[in-house]
Amino acid sequence: MEVTDPIIELRRVTKSFDRQCVLDDIDLRVERGHATVIIGRSGTGKSVLLKHIVGLLRPDQGAVSFEGQRIDTLSERALVPIRRQISFVFQLNALFDSMTVAENVAFPMRQNSHKRQSKDRQQELVHECLEVVGMAGFAHKRPAELSGGEKKRVALARAIALKPAPKVILYDEPTAGLDPQRADVINKLIRHLQRKVNVTSVVVTHDMKTAVEVADRVLLLWDGRFIADGSPQELMGNREARVQRFIEGVAEPEDIVTLST
Repeated sequence: MEVTDPIIELRRVTKSFDRQCVLDDIDLRVERGHATVIIGRSGTGKSVLLKHIVGLLRPDQGAVSFEGQRIDTLSERALVPIRRQISFVFQLNALFDSMTVAENVAFPMRQNSHKRQSKDRQQELVHECLEVVGMAGFAHKRPAELSGGEKKRVALARAIALKPAPKVILYDEPTAGLDPQRADVINKLIRHLQRKVNVTSVVVTHDMKTAVEVADRVLLLWDGRFIADGSPQELMGNREARVQRFIEGVAEPEDIVTLST
């Protein structure tokens, strides 16, 4: 699959923690306006990759660029205007339990001090964002009163709360812990937001159903390197043994423990 007009680019990025190499000299170009899904087993560095995109982690080697500007060498202060253009939907939602749903969604607006809205305008924007994700009637509830799927929707509403809308939304395991039906709702919402807000989506997941339903492009991260890259259809047709075992949910031979009696 040809990738053009990248909004995000990683070039020869390497990252290790202690002696464990998590990202091993990888290249990635994320095409503007598309959904790029990165799959892989738990603990393979998918979330680490996301954190490099938003500048929460810096590579040991290599470079990270956003809209042609190198960002991995920027100071925290210089990263602020970049981060205003990127929303991050965390795996555990990162909602504030002490706040209502509306207050959680409004939080980015209050933090965006250079372009603060009036209180009335904030309330209008919160309602619009909650309506987009089907949560308009939940504004006064608190996270403890919500189901797992409802919390995910609130996190998505918060991700699009800034105006102008973010150029990129990063999703870290967006369907983790959800039953198949709730997961399907979140998958459809990700695609809906991509069309509604015209956003670039980068999703990391180990859920093949999410990958197939959401992605324009799928990459399989394995031992710090990408071993497959293409459309969902191309991935499903990839005959490489590791790729097929991942798709089918079959354990790797070295992971199987034989119990003797």
